Amino acid sequence: MPYQNIDVEEFKKKLAESSDAFILDVRTEPELVEGSIPGYTMINAMAPNFKDEVEKLDKEKTYFVYCRSGGRSEKASQLMERMGFQKVYNLLGGIHAWNEEAS
Repeated sequence: MPYQNIDVEEFKKKLAESSDAFILDVRTEPELVEGSIPGYTMINAMAPNFKDEVEKLDKEKTYFVYCRSGGRSEKASQLMERMGFQKVYNLLGGIHAWNEEAS
């Protein structure tokens, strides 16, 4: 299955239903001031070793990917798909959309 772009509501629903969820934050450390999704692992999509770090991940898990507004996480999701990851969900609107939903 190719990666899917999903909104916050669907992201939360699938996250709750997933028994093997891996939340991947592809932002930079300074961006954490904008908030985060509980349980995240951060791998900076702009770092030169991003692909190497992603290669170490378990391709069988279900990945929930987000960034600041959805652009970098979509590129990361596309890369993960090309690398053989089967279950990847990209959060449309990123942490901004997540925070809006929470308020």
